[in-house]
Amino acid sequence: MSSLYVIQGRNRGARYDLAAHEGAISIGRESGNFVQLDDNEVSRRHAEIRRVDGRFVVGDLKSSNGTFVNNRKVERIELASGDQIQVGRTVMVYSKEHADERGGGLVDIVTPANDADGSRIVRTMREDEGVVAAFMPDDTQNRWLARARSNVQVMYRTALAASHTLDIDELLGRILQLVFEWIEADRGCIMLLDPDTRQLQTKARRDRRAGDHTSMAISRTILDYVLERREGVLTSDAQDDDRFASGHSVVRTGVREAICVPMQGRYDTVGVMYVDTMVPLAESLEAGQRRFSDEHLKLMIAIGHQAALAVEDTTYYSAMVQSERLAAVGQTIATLSHHIKNILQGIKGGGYLVDMGLENDDLGVVRKGWDIVGRNQGKISSLVMDMLSFSKEREPDPVPTDLVALVADIVETVQQRAADAGIAIRWTPPADCPRLVFDPEGIGRAILNVVTNALDALENRPDPAVDIRIELDRPAGRVRIVVADNGAGMSTETLGEIFNLFVSTKGSRGTGLGLTVSRKILREHGGDIRAESSLGVGSTFTLEFPLVLEAAFPAGDPVGPAA
Repeated sequence: MSSLYVIQGRNRGARYDLAAHEGAISIGRESGNFVQLDDNEVSRRHAEIRRVDGRFVVGDLKSSNGTFVNNRKVERIELASGDQIQVGRTVMVYSKEHADERGGGLVDIVTPANDADGSRIVRTMREDEGVVAAFMPDDTQNRWLARARSNVQVMYRTALAASHTLDIDELLGRILQLVFEWIEADRGCIMLLDPDTRQLQTKARRDRRAGDHTSMAISRTILDYVLERREGVLTSDAQDDDRFASGHSVVRTGVREAICVPMQGRYDTVGVMYVDTMVPLAESLEAGQRRFSDEHLKLMIAIGHQAALAVEDTTYYSAMVQSERLAAVGQTIATLSHHIKNILQGIKGGGYLVDMGLENDDLGVVRKGWDIVGRNQGKISSLVMDMLSFSKEREPDPVPTDLVALVADIVETVQQRAADAGIAIRWTPPADCPRLVFDPEGIGRAILNVVTNALDALENRPDPAVDIRIELDRPAGRVRIVVADNGAGMSTETLGEIFNLFVSTKGSRGTGLGLTVSRKILREHGGDIRAESSLGVGSTFTLEFPLVLEAAFPAGDPVGPAA
């Protein structure tokens, strides 16, 4: 099984199963990509992964910012397990696992009644003893240094696997793979304790020979011993062990050596790790040594501890994400319900005036009531559009557009409201602004949000005015729309929070969505929005996005922030 895991970027934690996808596996910002990334520095179609002779090869698709594998820019390269792929600000890890790693159903826990084979514990060890002993000399200096280097390498690779993997099943499979590279085990499994029932559940299984599909039989007596005492054990079937007189069996017929260690985390034991060998003890003695030694037991205890910490961290992360998601949903419902209630109250009040005017045949009252209804209909329409813009990814649809005409339409839209409030709108269109390529719907909505906020900030201010201008920075390839007001301004603390969701300086009159949505739209275009403000002086908002001239936009060609 081959997979991609996103370890850095907005899509962090996402997993993509490459083996289940037929054909080229595309990577980019477009919704049609198999790996769709929320990253403005990634091109629409940035790179692709293809299966070549059973192996996966990544190739760059002439992206603007390039594709990097292990921090080296590449055009095309075959992937190896553990390679890091960077596109834009997103980093992914390629992982290839073997097909013989199988989960539940292939491990049987043998009860004490199954006593066909006597066996004994050769060695036991506590978790703290194993972690220390794995790196302490107990032999000649040269042999100790060789073992120490090997132990450090294994622990480093285990820590690396744990830090790059957010899926528990994937993590345990990778840890078993590392164990099998270091120890001559024939079979192995990892079992975790169910947090509710406290029963062991098999989460990963591995066999050295891919054709082995026999069930593993593990002694319940040994498992209980490991879990209760939190000690790792090294067992053989040479003779009975007095400590297990009531259980007798360690493993069923055929298992000659085994290691079982607890997975001890920060707070509790989360499971056990088990490996065994099928070589008869007599053959191992004739060869002069067993496969398993105290050294193997020591390091497996350390690996079990590292794996347990990763399981705890992953479980905590998942719970935290779920908690944050529920909290966000609750906050969203509460905030939107409050604003919708206020809008509906306004519509209700306007409707009451309309009814009263109709009853009294007073057209003036009817018109006043209908104006109130109309204003609140506009508010709820704006709220719904902001909700839609924020809640879903929207790929900009750039087309040749007259930016001056777009801004002029927005000024005309708010002119009546400004006139009613005594606010002057100073808008002088530039004389030499060519037709530009951008998404008029998205940019128009972002500008309208900012201009509306400026009008709100000018209520009850002396000589209120809003200045709107367009700036073309041809050397930098940027276009800017600047909206400035002489309102009350904002403090440094408030200025740092205005783009956060549901943060509003208007009290109950604001939803806290407008600026958040405007920034999202600008960033989808490869631009951004900046704000400057001083208390008592006013605020200036600058909306910036890439300058693309109509002449440089052949019909049908895609245009985007990184294309």
